Amino acid sequence: MELNLAEVIQAQKDYFHTGATLSVKKRKQKLKELYQEIKNNLYALHEGLRLDLGKSETESYMCETGLTLSELSYMLKHIKRLAKRKKVSTPLAHMVSKSYRLPSPYGTVLIMNPWNYPVLLSLEPLIDAIAAGNTVILKLSEYSPHSNQAIKNIIEHVFPKEYVTVLFGGFQMNSELLKYQFDYIFFTGSKRVGKIVYEHAAHCLTPVTLELGGKSPCIVDETANIKLAAKRIVWGKFLNLGQTCVAPDYIFCSEKIHDELLKELIRQIQIQFGSHPLTNPSYGKIINEKHFHRLLQLLDSKKIVYGGATEEATLKIEPTILDRVEYTDAVMQEEIFGPILPILTYQSEAEMIQYIKEKDAPLALYIFSSNKNRIQKITTEVGFGGGCINDVVIHLATPYMPFGGFGASGIGSYHGKVGFETFSHYKSILKKSTRIDLPMRYQPYKKRNKALIKTFLH
Repeated sequence: MELNLAEVIQAQKDYFHTGATLSVKKRKQKLKELYQEIKNNLYALHEGLRLDLGKSETESYMCETGLTLSELSYMLKHIKRLAKRKKVSTPLAHMVSKSYRLPSPYGTVLIMNPWNYPVLLSLEPLIDAIAAGNTVILKLSEYSPHSNQAIKNIIEHVFPKEYVTVLFGGFQMNSELLKYQFDYIFFTGSKRVGKIVYEHAAHCLTPVTLELGGKSPCIVDETANIKLAAKRIVWGKFLNLGQTCVAPDYIFCSEKIHDELLKELIRQIQIQFGSHPLTNPSYGKIINEKHFHRLLQLLDSKKIVYGGATEEATLKIEPTILDRVEYTDAVMQEEIFGPILPILTYQSEAEMIQYIKEKDAPLALYIFSSNKNRIQKITTEVGFGGGCINDVVIHLATPYMPFGGFGASGIGSYHGKVGFETFSHYKSILKKSTRIDLPMRYQPYKKRNKALIKTFLH
């Protein structure tokens, strides 16, 4: 039976307009059911992630299902407070009045997720959208079919299709969906597709959140704890084989500590992944042949100082370090999104900062340093979505800080309170008393009222 998108979307709009999603009690109940259903199906979710991306059970829980449950726990705890109207001050000019902001759902939301973290990056925005009172069309990437099926089974057990509909598909499905008018669009993916989404949304004046990517720099200066820096960089870079939007894309290190850092990076790869990573059952795989061959084009054999082995049959590439990389090298012209770590060096702080500032604003930036002035200078002067000082990646693993891009790396943010706000329109409402009605605002205007008007509005 062929899917009729127009009917699916209209059914959601009709359901929303019944007011069925406005009850905070019902929203909370559905989130509780979702929480329990995820817990009941952890094995299916983890098995899907293993088949699609080669993720181990530990990594799947740590980086996908566990974080999803954490977001659900936050919403269940705070949804009642978040959904309340927010009182604000009222100026003297509006005496005997009350002012407040009322959070209201947008309506029918389109969420388009990527393949690299198919569970986390579909369910987290879904949780925020449902908490805010919307209906959702959830479009899953065609590259993660096993995870998709597990997600679909969970969603359909909790929500009727007019509340949440799960769709599969690739570029053609995206193109078809974007022909319709939604009340909000939330997209996670590449900058190229993000531009297409933004262009279509503009035609309908639809508000959007775009979570994109970019080349996230990892700065290591001469004051850093080199051993700890290497340990944390190796973990964050090769997590999910580098297929992480906030992975350290490249290292920018001081020439003074280059040799020591390189030695520690190699040592950490051996400690964390063993001497034969391609046979390590906890080391994942590249999502498909297309991306596998794209990454092979970035491997410059003259600059490989560690790793470089590949296995096409299993779509695996060893953790690979490229050294003495130059700005013009192919690996520096695009987001890597794979287990290839280029190392660049700088002679001066000014040189390093200038290079990063001249490029598109990255989704993340990382600094390993104990120099407080340098940390303040970089975090103040350089534009980026978010990041860490003396760590990588983990800034997104909290519901208490928003996660999102800046400039070319995205628009808007979500997680926790900000996630609820992202999927809510705040109506500004002033409630005026009927007991008093000041005559000075009405025509005909009188000179004696001018002083009073100035007093009220000064």
